[in-house]
Formats: sequence, structure tokens, C-alpha cells
Amino acid sequence: MNIGKDGLVLQDFQDVVFSEKKIAIDDSVLKTVEESFKFLTKFSENKVIYGVNTGFGPMAQYKVDDSKRVQLQYNLIRSHASGTGNPIPPKYVKAAMLARLNTLAIGKSGVHPSVIELMTALINKNIIPVVYEHGGVGASGDLVQLAHISLVLIGEGEVMYKNDIKPTAEVFKAEKLQPITVALREGLALMNGTSIMSGIGILNTIYTKRLLHWVVACSSAINEIVKAYDDHLSLELNKAKKHSGQQQIAKWMRSHLKDSKLTRKREHYLYNGAVTHAVIDEKVQEYYSLRCVPQILGPVLDTLQNVEKIVLEEVNSANDNPIVDVEKQQVYHGGNFHGDYISLEMDKLKLVVTKMGMLAERQLNYLLNSKLNGILPPFVNLGELGLNYGMQGAQFTAVSTTAENQTLSNPMYVHSIPNNNDNQDIVSMGTNAALLTKKVIENTFEVVAIELITVVQAIEYLEIQGEVSSTTKKLYDEIRAIVPVFKDDEVMYPYVKEVKERITNSEI
Repeated sequence: MNIGKDGLVLQDFQDVVFSEKKIAIDDSVLKTVEESFKFLTKFSENKVIYGVNTGFGPMAQYKVDDSKRVQLQYNLIRSHASGTGNPIPPKYVKAAMLARLNTLAIGKSGVHPSVIELMTALINKNIIPVVYEHGGVGASGDLVQLAHISLVLIGEGEVMYKNDIKPTAEVFKAEKLQPITVALREGLALMNGTSIMSGIGILNTIYTKRLLHWVVACSSAINEIVKAYDDHLSLELNKAKKHSGQQQIAKWMRSHLKDSKLTRKREHYLYNGAVTHAVIDEKVQEYYSLRCVPQILGPVLDTLQNVEKIVLEEVNSANDNPIVDVEKQQVYHGGNFHGDYISLEMDKLKLVVTKMGMLAERQLNYLLNSKLNGILPPFVNLGELGLNYGMQGAQFTAVSTTAENQTLSNPMYVHSIPNNNDNQDIVSMGTNAALLTKKVIENTFEVVAIELITVVQAIEYLEIQGEVSSTTKKLYDEIRAIVPVFKDDEVMYPYVKEVKERITNSEI
């Protein structure tokens, strides 16, 4: 994959982060970066350029002597490598590195070409800086977290290497790598940007896409289990509402159920004049968690598509300050490092993922409550009632996790706290927003894993393996390969964990 030919797309991140595909730098990129570096070097002579010969933030009023320019960049990196909390998982950091490399490759940051070359080598060799969750306010970009990446690029700090945390210097020696050349503004250019929140945001988008398809699959299978009427999924009903997301979800569900022997046509049962008694035994319409799936998941899909658009626009932008424009022979100061776009989109994504988890939890409750569904034993218990408990314990976990998501879904976008001697008087909290969204997505995979096990147990109890759609049968077989049929009570957490890992890392 070449950096610099075109902008990055979601598939590029999947290829590099998950498939460990190697990247290459187009010759034109190195030429552009070299020109930008040379221009800024010359342009900054006898001028005051922020972060080149001044202090940072509120200390920008202090001019730094030319003889101390290089030390200035080292000081910035070292002083801001102050993250705390848990390490961010390496795959998210790798995505952030790819995002940062891409924006620097645009050639509007004035960095030395060695930055591009070393970042490429680290990504290709899977040498990932250790970066911590806490520290970013998302205004001058992800200063603290990006400082930890910058620390590695100057040969310091720690990296994840061959599944172990090691000193950077030790790994560089083993791999014959040299730290970057710090010559002008490499520290500021590496740190002043939105690449951590964007990298996490990209993976959040990828995982949410997977999650949505599993939730659609569960919703479709439950319609089969209860032998629902299928007109709530019809083209005619859903095209009466103009939202493309709703129409697409209904289309996916119709495709899933196309060869099912269980879903029913309303005209065969309720439109044929055969019902004459005053009280109708069966439900005329299903509960909302079954009947309104297109209307619930439609906004999820529409939101997800917009999130993808915005995050990719950010990744393919120059989100630095100042911006170097070789063509105009000018340097522009501003705030492209501000993370509001990502912060808002992550909050939106977090909300819709929480709603997916709520839908999954309600569908789970429907299957587990015999008084609601009328066809399954309590808790889909295939053993002896009273002696055995089926999915009862797992429901507590699903409910608890869903409740946690509801609290985590409070927005970060409006939680600005002025800092940096009030220089950063309004901030985005974009990195926090992206990390909380990551947590909500992981939680929702757990809820859906419990729902999937329950769906398969329900199919087992009703003995309808031969009547469900071919897609549901594939789902059934995949989960059955992990979770055996159980009548006697089983220790559930290993099964939930394994199903979660399976669905997190695969498509339906």
C-alpha cells in the first residue's frame, strides 16, 4: 500500500492494522516533504514562527535563541510524555501512527524526511510505542499521547515489540534503526494533531460495522424463532419512510430471511377471514424490539456512515499548526489541531452503539421471559426447571453491561475545561470521547455474545435447525462450534468470552 497516492480509506486501516500489510512511501511524498522542510528552514530565518523559534502555548511570547531550537523540540517531547492510566492497545496506536504518517506526508508540516521514513519502518516492523489512555484534551491535538509516540521516534520511551514491552533504545539497536533527525519543528509537528483520536475513531468505526451486522443477524433470527409476520420488513412499508438507513436495514433482514420456513405472511393468517372469535389468541403485532428493528437500527447505520466520512476527512487532512504552504510561500497560524469534529462524531457513535446494546438486551429479555414469548422455558433452560438455570446468570451480565454503557454515553463534546494557563480555553476532549466509545463498543459485543448463545439455545429447544434461513443456520453452526448444547448448568464466562472474541474479529 502506498502512502501519498490517494487519501486513506477504511480498508487501508484494516489491511495495515489487522492484516499487517506493509506500506510504502511514494517518491513524490518524500519529495514534497523535503521541499516543505527546506522551505520552512529558509522561511523561518529572521521571522518569528510559532514552535520553531518560540516557546509553546502561553509561552509563545518568549523567543528562543537559534542555538537552542533543537533542544526546544526535545524539551517539548519529553515534558509532555506524561500519560497515565492503562496502555492503549497496540492496534489502536498503530492506527494512530498510520493516521499521523498520512497527515505529515501531505507536506504541510515542515518536518525532516527522516520522520516519514522512521514512522514507516516502525509500522512495517510492528514496533508500536507504548501510549497511555489519560492525558489528551484534544485541543492542541493529542499532545500527551502523541508525545509518547514522538518519544519513541527520538529513540526514547518504550515500545511493544514481539508481544513484550521493551525500551526503545534496545529495540532500535536490534533492528538497526536510527532516531529521527530533529532539525526544526519535528516535536511540535508530531504532537500537534488529532491522530490518536482519529486512529481510535477509525477502529471504532470498523468494529461498529461488524457489530451492526451481528445485531441485524440476531434480530432476523429472533423473528424466525417467534414465527413473526414479515410485513414490518417489507419494501413497501419501509420505503414509505424516506430514511436510507431504515430501508437498508430492512433490505438486509429480508435477504437474511429469504429462505426461512418460519416467518409468516399476514395474508395467510389474519387477512383470510378465518379469524372469527372476539379474542385473538396470538399476537397481531410483535413487541417493538422485534417489529421496529429497521426504525431503531436505521439511524445507527446513517450515523455510522457519517462518522466514517468525517473521520476519514480528518485523517486525510493537515491537522497541524502552523501550516506550511510551499506553493504560496507562506506559513499560516491557526487551529487545525482542534478535535471537535472527531469528538462530536465519537459521541454520536457512542450513543448509537449503546442503543444497539439496549436493543440486544431487550431481545434477550424477550427470549428469556417465558411469559412474554410463550414458546420457550424460563431463561431458555433446557434442563430441569428449578434445578437448572439456563441463561439466568448471563442475563445479569448483559443488563449490568448495558447499564454501564448508558452512563458512559454522556457526551464528552461539551465537557470542555480550560487549561494551559487559559490558552486552551475551549477544548474538544476528542481522545476521551474516542476511548469511551471504544469501551462502549467492547461492552456491546459482550451483550450480543450473550444474546447469540441464547438464540442458539432457543433454536435447539424448538428443534427448528432445519427450518431457519440458511444465514441463521450458518450463525447457529458457528456459535455451536464454540458453545455446546447444555442442559446441565455450565460455567458461562469462558463461552461468552470466546463468542465475543469470535464476533469482534469476524463478519457475519
